[in-house]
Amino acid sequence: MALRLSNPLKFKIPGSYELHHRLRRAALWACLLGSPFFLGLIAGWVFGIRVNLTPSLPLGFYVTTHSSNAKLVEFCPQGNAAYISLTRQYRTAGACPDGGAPLLKPGVAFPGDEVKVSANGIRVNGQLLPNSAGRFRDHLQRPLDPWPYGTYKVEPGTVWVISSFNSYSFDSRYYGAIPDSAIRHHLRPLWTFATEVPQQ
Repeated sequence: MALRLSNPLKFKIPGSYELHHRLRRAALWACLLGSPFFLGLIAGWVFGIRVNLTPSLPLGFYVTTHSSNAKLVEFCPQGNAAYISLTRQYRTAGACPDGGAPLLKPGVAFPGDEVKVSANGIRVNGQLLPNSAGRFRDHLQRPLDPWPYGTYKVEPGTVWVISSFNSYSFDSRYYGAIPDSAIRHHLRPLWTFATEVPQQ
């Protein structure tokens, strides 16, 4: 007489209705868990708050302002600077015309100022800016072309942007002055964190 043994590994496969119900519930939980993040992101953008996660400036929160004393500018790079910064992922996806995110940099030279570019770095009205020398390779050893050495008078409607915080910053040391029309907002720090950037 043969004995029929039940399969201990046998399990129940949910039907189409049960599977559909589980997927709907999973999607609902995903929306509930993700909504605070997206709502915070949208609210932050509406109220002018920017989150900086790049090494060009201290990490943290910055807020847009109409103050003429605010030296930080948010701008969309143009031409070859836009192409390089996007294809090399110096920028993430964002709201600029090329599909990339704006850059956030300190404005350092304004109309009437004198800018001198040399191998030692960039001087504004005779004062050398720390960590402003152009490099011929980026942090991944890809080639870069620093702005030609020489002395420049800042033209009306333009500004030079340089981050002294990070010697690898992709800024005017590679593409010169930017037009005022590229500037989207002026900003000031709201809440920043101590950030160490290796200077090599």
